[in-house]
Amino acid sequence: MAQYTPAYQPNGNEIAVIETSKGTIKVQLAGADAPIHVGNFVELSQKGFYDNLKFHRHVPNFVIQGGDPNTRDLDSAQVQMAANNPFGGLGTGGPGYTIREEFTTNPNNSHEDGALAMARSQDPNSAGSQFYLCLGPQHFLDPNYTVFGQTIEGKDVIGQLRVGDVIEHITIEGAND
Repeated sequence: MAQYTPAYQPNGNEIAVIETSKGTIKVQLAGADAPIHVGNFVELSQKGFYDNLKFHRHVPNFVIQGGDPNTRDLDSAQVQMAANNPFGGLGTGGPGYTIREEFTTNPNNSHEDGALAMARSQDPNSAGSQFYLCLGPQHFLDPNYTVFGQTIEGKDVIGQLRVGDVIEHITIEGAND
């Protein structure tokens, strides 16, 4: 799959406003630390890529994960059923390209409670659109997954999210035009 470099250049002021079926989460994006990941996330968000996708993975005290386009045409109950089926196909979708890892170059790559990071397959350079939010510190992930934001509002919302909950829309405040 082709490696993609986003055209969007982060300015360091971007805040992702993630509207979910459980409430709003605000994440300060780390454009200086992970410019490829932030640029990619901003571009996908501004295109409406994440609109109406569902969270497809929840591991208590670990992560809540979303951003798989394979959830777009499923309702919440269908996502819940597929999430419990190893052949359900959830967790495999992406934007049709991958981006380069930045966990080796990000000086602040720390999986704190509420950290926003990119999911990937075994290939370190396989992230695309799927992201996760940490449910508590997960520092064992630091050497292998790129953190590109930190929650500044809505950690209570993150704690309520479950499989099948909806990402209604993501707006990027402070983004360059």
